[in-house]
Amino acid sequence: MKNKILVLALAATLAGCDKDFLDQEPKASLSSTDLNNLAAVEALITAAYAPLGGQIDDANNAFNSPGTNWTFGDVVSDDAYKGGGGVGDQNGMHLMEIFLTNANIIDVDRKWRAGYEGVARANRAIQAVNNFAGMSAEQKTIRLGELHLLRGHYYFDLKKVYNRIPWVDETPRTITEYDIPNNLSDAELWKNIENDFLLAETSLPAKQADLGRLTKGAATAYLAKLYLYTKDYPKVITKVDALLATGLYRLNDNYHDNFDPSKEHGPESLFTIERSIRDGTPSNYRGSLDERLLNPGGPFYPVYGFDAPSQDLVNAFKTTAAGLPQTDKSDVGTNDSVDPRLDHAVARPGIQFLDLAPYAASWVRDAGTYGQFSFKKRMVSSRSTFYLNQFPWVSALNYDIIRLADVLLFKAEALAETDNLEGARTIVNQIRRRATNDQVRNADGTPAARYNVAPYTAVWTDPEVARQAVRTERRLEMALEGHRFFDLVRWGVADQVMNEHFAREKSRRTYLSTARFVKGTHEYWPIPQTQLNLSKGLLTQNAGY
Repeated sequence: MKNKILVLALAATLAGCDKDFLDQEPKASLSSTDLNNLAAVEALITAAYAPLGGQIDDANNAFNSPGTNWTFGDVVSDDAYKGGGGVGDQNGMHLMEIFLTNANIIDVDRKWRAGYEGVARANRAIQAVNNFAGMSAEQKTIRLGELHLLRGHYYFDLKKVYNRIPWVDETPRTITEYDIPNNLSDAELWKNIENDFLLAETSLPAKQADLGRLTKGAATAYLAKLYLYTKDYPKVITKVDALLATGLYRLNDNYHDNFDPSKEHGPESLFTIERSIRDGTPSNYRGSLDERLLNPGGPFYPVYGFDAPSQDLVNAFKTTAAGLPQTDKSDVGTNDSVDPRLDHAVARPGIQFLDLAPYAASWVRDAGTYGQFSFKKRMVSSRSTFYLNQFPWVSALNYDIIRLADVLLFKAEALAETDNLEGARTIVNQIRRRATNDQVRNADGTPAARYNVAPYTAVWTDPEVARQAVRTERRLEMALEGHRFFDLVRWGVADQVMNEHFAREKSRRTYLSTARFVKGTHEYWPIPQTQLNLSKGLLTQNAGY
């Protein structure tokens, strides 16, 4: 791991034209003399936030290292196809989708570099804060809390993707001492990340004056997520309860409020990637660069069309007459009832697309390869001031790394796994009741489809039925938010789900005919070849690559 030189880049900022602590003039570098200045130290802290969105250089291909994980979480799952202009368009992503990944793919390399860029910046800022005498003890505690939470996030993301990763803390090192093996055990890595989160939780305030700064709630939520990944279910429940007890967080009234840039920093938002456009940054690099390929095409957007929702995902939103998930995998027909969250997440022919027009299959770039659906969930209207209707075609919509519905489903899962089935049902029903409030409407105000979603009325008595209901609800609520593949892996079902998915899909998506998930290999991605070459033999490649 060779992040040995800190370059202070522009940070991501708050959406729209609002100003907050992240709006700063760029500096090329900082000397040790500069770090005797409070503004310079604060600039280093700001810089540690910047890689959250995956932008690490002066290129516009943050989509190869997305902070939203749309490639590493959606495209390689049963929720989405790569999309775009055929299998040769961003061919590395295609190889990832069919699990022919190799260590030289640009996405594999850039995701690693983005994560460790974040680690390097957090470590440098921690050093600067610790060594700076011109900051009050209270302020120093808060800033260190932010930095440890950021570092913990970067490592958590790297752990999910690569599993076996080298750990570098803020200890000053010589150049050669940065050559570190990836030989820590799972338990050791999770413990290190947990320690960062625990320090953040005890150091951060419940609220910060500057919008976008991390808070205690974000740390508590991330601890709940870590305990979910490590299957420490009682601690998941304890942390979620502690978060709810603050009274600061609740579900937004409407599902789509989570994806409306005019309603950001609402009661459901816990940890976000802050974005802005038209803020003077060269090429609008603080916008949603990591998702600029998700524009659906058609008359209102450039024709990119990546992260195309799968038929399998659309079918998952089909509901029974009782308003519950229909699990038979049959294709949704025009007369079928569906969960309204479908039409907030997926663009379907004939369904209104934001405030623009009914979506048409002709908007699709390559329907013959990837089908008729397009990504919709975090699209901002091309008429909105929060959308940049010119290259690089990005928006100022923030992305929630963690939102409250996510956290509530952590608890539901933990309750189901500890035999509190009714507690799990109560939470799932809370999520489902919110879904009834927000139907997509036609231009004349009528519902755009046959919407029917309802809570589970029958008591849950079978643990396996409860487990599957919670997992289904998680898929529906968090669809296309970059989580699905990681969920399949931590549940231990990735090989079964993905190979069954390929068996069903290969008749309609012929490029998937050779796709195969190998258990014990494909749960994680290869260590980039560039890093192996630089490590002088200290990094060990993941199994099967």
